[in-house]
Formats: sequence, C-alpha cells, structure tokens
Amino acid sequence: MRTLSALLLSGAVLASPVMADQHVSPATITVTGEGVVTAAPDLATVSLGVTTQGATAAEAMAANSASLAAVLERVKAAGVEDRDIQTSTLNLNPNWSNSDGSSMPEIQGYVATNTLSIRVRDMAKLGPILDAAIADGANTLNGVSFGLAEPDPAMDEARKAAVAEARARAELLTGAAGVGLGRIVSISESGGYAPPMPMYRMEAAMADAPVPVAGGEVGVTAQVTITWEIAQ
Repeated sequence: MRTLSALLLSGAVLASPVMADQHVSPATITVTGEGVVTAAPDLATVSLGVTTQGATAAEAMAANSASLAAVLERVKAAGVEDRDIQTSTLNLNPNWSNSDGSSMPEIQGYVATNTLSIRVRDMAKLGPILDAAIADGANTLNGVSFGLAEPDPAMDEARKAAVAEARARAELLTGAAGVGLGRIVSISESGGYAPPMPMYRMEAAMADAPVPVAGGEVGVTAQVTITWEIAQ
C-alpha cells in the first residue's frame, strides 16, 4: 500500500507542472475590409448574331450563313481581329404553329440562330462596329459588357485599400474596448469585378450615326478578412 501511495503521489507531482504549462489561446478579433477601384473600361464584349427563317432547315441555315458572313466581313473591316471573334450559340429549331386550333401543332418552317461573342479593344470603335454589324444583317443584340484588358494593377490597389480599411476598423474597435492589436493570425481574400450597366439604343440602328454606347466605369472590388491577436 505504501508503494502504491508513493506512486500516486509522485504522479500527481509530475502532472502539476504539465497542467500549469498548458497554452491558453489568446483572444482574437476578425475584421473584413473592402476596397473598390474604378476606372474607365478599355475592353468591351458584344453578344450579337443573326436569326433567320426558312421553309426548310436547309433554307434557314443557308440564309443565316449568308447573313452572318456579311456581318463578319463588316466587323473585321471595322477593325476586329479574328482572335476576338467567337461563335457562342448556334441553333436550328422547327417553328411550331397551331394556327388552325387543332390539338396537334405543325411545323411551319425553321428558325436558325447564330450568335457571336466579339471583343472590342478600341472603345472608340465600339459604336461603329455595332453600326456596321447591324447594317449588314445582325438582328439579335444580347448586350454589351465592359471590363479592363489588364485588371491586375487596379486589383492590387483595391487589395491595399481593403487591408487599410480592415486595419482601421480593427484599431477603432480595439481602441474603444481599451485594448490593442497584436500580431496577424490569418488573412483571406475575395473579390472581383463590379461591372456597370451597359447602355445602348437599338433604334439608333436605323440612323446615320453609329450606335451610341456609354461605357461608364468598371469597379474592381477586393475583400480582405484579417484576424489579429488582441494585445492586452
């Protein structure tokens, strides 16, 4: 019994320093900051195409191909390079009709649609390019989006602004609580474009002047979440 008691006492003595040395995690504060940098866009992406009808599928596709070839020729002549033109949609569908009120609709011809995605790198040419495409047969315009050809410099500035905002907010909160900021524990990031709403007028296609388009500004947004230790 004495031997057992001595072992138990020895174990308790040895365990005490271990318990005393256990690490206590410091208190932390986590804050998210956001930075936004705006700039005039220098890249536009246009989605336009040709929709045609024909009595047969072959007629619809033949008419579509002819019109699209004319559109491509005019767009390239306006300054768009081959690398900036890509087919995004190609559809051929029957045109169902139930005009006589019967329960079974019938095929009344076919509809062919071919849509292109066109990148315009010279913003001054955007209006004339749209005008040229519409004048030569493009009858489908799905929209215009704007962006930056080289977004990295603007994104880096947005990151810096996001970090500065996060630190300022963290210092405000800890200062109000009577404590300070310690070392940074972690940093994570998210963000991207905040594109403007494109503005264009389809009725201008019938006018002599190029289609008016306003690019506005594009915003590059960065969000940074930072966790600091709290310094007592």
